Amino acid sequence: MARTEGRLAGRAAATPPPPTPVRPLTPREKAAVIVRFLLSEGTALPLAKLPEHMQAALTEQIGQMRLVDRSTLAQVVEDFLTELEQVGIAFPAGIEGALQVMDGHISANAASRLRRLAGASAKADPWDRLTSLPVERLVPVLAEESIEVAAVMLSKLPVAKSAELLGKLPGDKARRVAYAVSLTGNVDPETVRRIGASLVAQLDAQPPRAFDSGPVERVGAILNVSGAQTRDEVLAGLEAEDAGFAAEVRKAIFTFVHLPARVLARDVPKIIRLVDQPVLVTALTGSQGNAEQAAAAEFLLVNMSQRMAQGLREEMASRGKVREKDAEEAMAAVISAVRQLEAAGELALVRDEE
Repeated sequence: MARTEGRLAGRAAATPPPPTPVRPLTPREKAAVIVRFLLSEGTALPLAKLPEHMQAALTEQIGQMRLVDRSTLAQVVEDFLTELEQVGIAFPAGIEGALQVMDGHISANAASRLRRLAGASAKADPWDRLTSLPVERLVPVLAEESIEVAAVMLSKLPVAKSAELLGKLPGDKARRVAYAVSLTGNVDPETVRRIGASLVAQLDAQPPRAFDSGPVERVGAILNVSGAQTRDEVLAGLEAEDAGFAAEVRKAIFTFVHLPARVLARDVPKIIRLVDQPVLVTALTGSQGNAEQAAAAEFLLVNMSQRMAQGLREEMASRGKVREKDAEEAMAAVISAVRQLEAAGELALVRDEE
């Protein structure tokens, strides 16, 4: 931007100001002059981010312009630079940008209503909205749509997002959608716009969610920090009520005993660094009364430096008996360190299917 302003300032300084313009230019004509000048100087302008109706209006105006004398060009550049210097704050373009700024400050219902009103506008491009949505929101819609609509959707979205979406579809449907993409060459722009508007309408028709995660993840997170006895009793009750839901919850549960199966050996030193040594000693010592917990403790000891492991073993031997409640709290602290690393992107848990 600084280089662009330098070019504009240089052009304004190199040409004397105009005496008296023959005819004042309209704002649209001034915009056309600035865009034409910057493009002639080799400046890359992100015009594609403008709404399509603004892109069309700008292009039509450039097509109507003929010649602009040097004095008029210098005056337009000078006015443009003056306006840039007077800008104190910039607001996001479009309702999606505004909603991102207001995220957390307005209710979900108000945000949903604003999106519906923006989508109903004939000038709004529904694909701008779809492109800004996370993949998790688009996957259910893509999975329910026909092969032809899915092909148009993948063709219109950015390549990286389309590839991620395709990877989340079942193998058979992914192959059929990929083939259908080859048949979208003759789809007209208005049809693509109507498909985008229909997809946005489906998304807006979904009621706002009060919780960011699903019931399985929420129950699993609660049981992760619950006592072993409480966890076993709740799971037994869930299996009696809904065996399928209980099976999903079991997959979501991640406790101390799951460390050997879910954590890579190379990540153990990162976990140890986040846990205070007295807490770690309590967790390791308290695990010795249970075979699965003792195996998890041994997994940690084997995959840290042997000098540290030897010191911890000596402290475990001299610690004596640990209360069950203290042991569970210490093991929960170890799991909390794992979750902290996972959230920071420094650790990836091994999934059951892997």
